Amino acid sequence: MDKFIIKGGRKLSGEVEISGAKNAILPIMVATLLAEGRSVLHNVPYLNDIKMMAHLLRVIGARVEFHDNILEIDTSHAGYCEAPYELVSKMRASIYVMGPLLGRFGKARVSFPGGCAIGTRPVDLHLEAMEALGAKIEIEHGYINANCKNMKGNKINFSKVSVGATANALMAAVLAQGETNIYNAALEPEIDSLIDFLNLMGARIEGKGTSQLKITGVSRLKPAEMEMIPDRIEAGTYLIAAAITKSELTVSNCIPEHIQALINRMEDAGCLFEIMGRSIKIFPPRIITPVDIITQPYPDFPTDLQAQFLALMTLADGQCIVEDTIFPDRFMHVAELNRLDADISLDKNIATINGVETLSGAEVMATDLRASATLVLAGLAARGQTTISRIYHIDRGYEHIEEKLKKLGADIKRVRG
Repeated sequence: MDKFIIKGGRKLSGEVEISGAKNAILPIMVATLLAEGRSVLHNVPYLNDIKMMAHLLRVIGARVEFHDNILEIDTSHAGYCEAPYELVSKMRASIYVMGPLLGRFGKARVSFPGGCAIGTRPVDLHLEAMEALGAKIEIEHGYINANCKNMKGNKINFSKVSVGATANALMAAVLAQGETNIYNAALEPEIDSLIDFLNLMGARIEGKGTSQLKITGVSRLKPAEMEMIPDRIEAGTYLIAAAITKSELTVSNCIPEHIQALINRMEDAGCLFEIMGRSIKIFPPRIITPVDIITQPYPDFPTDLQAQFLALMTLADGQCIVEDTIFPDRFMHVAELNRLDADISLDKNIATINGVETLSGAEVMATDLRASATLVLAGLAARGQTTISRIYHIDRGYEHIEEKLKKLGADIKRVRG
C-alpha cells in the first residue's frame, strides 16, 4: 500500500485552489438516473469515491465519461436496478441510488452499505422515507428490496437530521404523484446543491436552505448541466494546515460562508482572516489559544473537520475538549496522534487535549478519510519524519493532496507500495 513520508517543520506559503465537493457530487451523480439522456457535471475532482460511484452507474447501465474534471453521464440505457454488495460494501454513499431507482423505475435492490470505519451508521431513516412515499421494503440476505409502481407524495418527518436520508427522500419524491413535505431536513450546502440540480432537471422543490422542504411531483425530468460547488471540508483542512504550521496561506475557489463555524473557532484560537469573495487568507497566531468544540449538524461545527481541528489543538497553549455528537466513534485518530507525542485522553465521545510544545515524527496508520488528513496535518507540524501508511483512505476525498502541499512548500512524498 502507498505511504506518505513527511519531513515536518516547514512553513507553507502561496495559494491553494479547492476542488469540487465530493459529498455534493455523489448524490448528484445518482440523481442523473431520474432522467433519460446526457447530464454534464463540471468541477469534478479525480477521487476514488467518484470513480467508484461512476462504476456503480455503469453497472446500472449508464455511460460515464470523465475528462478534465468534467463528468458526462448518459442514462439513456440505464435500467438494471441493483447495487451489488461488492460495490456498496466499499462506499456507503451507494445507498443514494435507492431513491432515483425507485422514482424512475419503481424498484431497487441495494445491498446494505459499508465502506465506513467510523462506527455504525444505520439506514433506518432512508427506509422510513421510502415507505412514507409508498414503497414496500423487504430485507433479505443483506439486501434492501424496495418496490413501488407509483410513488405518492406524503409527509416525511425525520426524527433526527440526516444528510443522506434527506437527499434520498428528495430524489424519490421529485417524480412522486402529488406533494411531499420533508420536515427536519438537513441544511448542509450539499443538500442545497442537490436541490439546485434537481430543479434544473425540472423538479419543483421549494424551501432550499430551510429545514422544511416542499416537493411538488412532476411526471418527467430532463438531463441537466451544472458546476459543482467547492469542497468546504477540503478548504477547512488547508486553513488548519496553515494554522498548525504557523503559515500565511490563501485558500481560493471556496465559499467562506460554508465554513463559517470553523472560521469562528479558529478566530477564537487566535487566527486572523481576510475574506475576499471566494478566497480566504489566513494569518496564524504566534500562540494557539485552546478552544472547545462540539460537532453538530450544519451550520454548526462539522464532524468532518473534528479530527483536523483536534490536531491543531494538540499544539495549543492549554487544555481543551472536543466532543463529537454526530459520530461518537470518530476518534480513532487519537491513538495515532499520541504516537506523535500529543497528549490526548478519550472518554467515549469526548477527547481532552492538553497542548504540547511540539509534536515528534513517527510511523502512524490512517484509519479513515478525515483521520488521514489529520495525520498529514500533524506530520507537517511535527519535528522529524512522519510516515503515514494506508493512505488509500485520503484518496477517497482529497484530490492530489501531496501535489497541492508540495506547491505550498511542504516536504511530502508518496511512496508506492
